[in-house]
Amino acid sequence: MRSFTYNALPGRIVFGAAALSKLPEEVDRLGAKRVLIVVDGSKKALAEEIGQQLGDRFAGIFSHLTAHVPLETAQSVRQMAREAGATCVVTVGGGSTTGLGKAIALESDIAIVSIPTTYAGSEMTPVYGLTSGGQKRVGRDVRVLPKVVIYDPTLTTSLPASVTGPSGMNAIAHCVEALYSKDANPITSLMAEEGIRALVQGLPKAVRDPEDLEGRAQALYGAYLAGAALAVTGMAIHHRICHVLGGTYGLPHGDANAVILPHAVKFNAQAAAEAIARVARAVGVNDAAAGLFDFAAAIGAPTSLAGLGMQQSDLDEAAKLSIESPLWNPRPVDFDAVRALLEDAYHGRRPTIA
Repeated sequence: MRSFTYNALPGRIVFGAAALSKLPEEVDRLGAKRVLIVVDGSKKALAEEIGQQLGDRFAGIFSHLTAHVPLETAQSVRQMAREAGATCVVTVGGGSTTGLGKAIALESDIAIVSIPTTYAGSEMTPVYGLTSGGQKRVGRDVRVLPKVVIYDPTLTTSLPASVTGPSGMNAIAHCVEALYSKDANPITSLMAEEGIRALVQGLPKAVRDPEDLEGRAQALYGAYLAGAALAVTGMAIHHRICHVLGGTYGLPHGDANAVILPHAVKFNAQAAAEAIARVARAVGVNDAAAGLFDFAAAIGAPTSLAGLGMQQSDLDEAAKLSIESPLWNPRPVDFDAVRALLEDAYHGRRPTIA
């Protein structure tokens, strides 16, 4: 067996139906006296219920969310946390919600309790992103890693199919990049392959019947594994492109992941043959790129950038932005290769691995 380094990250996972009821005792474990709740506007009623559970520890609700965590929004929530004297922030929602909690923790000692209601996976990572000047800048800092993550599948049943599918594809993308990351190791690769398998089993059930708790739980379990694997490995060209598409062109992160992933897999297939073979095995197909494209279509996720409103005239700029700063990828990246990938993704061409 080859040598490897595995840096396990700290954190506590509470998983299961009705796990939300354990929030007060988890807050007590952290010794938090004042708790700010960060939530998107659609879940404000849930946030108010949580506030009642917390009693006199409840310090307020911030619900003015914008995708991709604009710096201005981050500054607003940081100010509210300071004024409320918050020592803990509870985030309830998807990746943007978790991202706002991370923005607070990046500049303070505040503890995060994350309650994800999508399959974004960012609750398991020390990765944060802030958008400013039309670009999304991503960094890593262990201070932004949530202390506790509560996974309650009953909170995901209201997630519409149009979000469930793309969000799940985002989680699968985390697994895929963890498998071919330069820091991939036997432990994270086991997690990533199992994560893909769980997501492929759970997402169709969740899309077909949003109230299917078994399907929701499988998908949420896969998302947890995906985030945990990516957290200690790293990202490559797939996520770089998706961050450009979101930060510069405003495309929803899950949708961008759904479109780009099959093409990124094809792009890296020869350079990361063993990793891509594991992807194919987890999906249950012979061709990982085509299999992921077909899976995305089957669960109603988008398969073309044109369908997301991307302009073909922006593809040159997107390719340049995707390679303008150095990044590690199994296959060396250059403008022509990334531009060709984006062209295929724009038209929604079904990729196949030769």
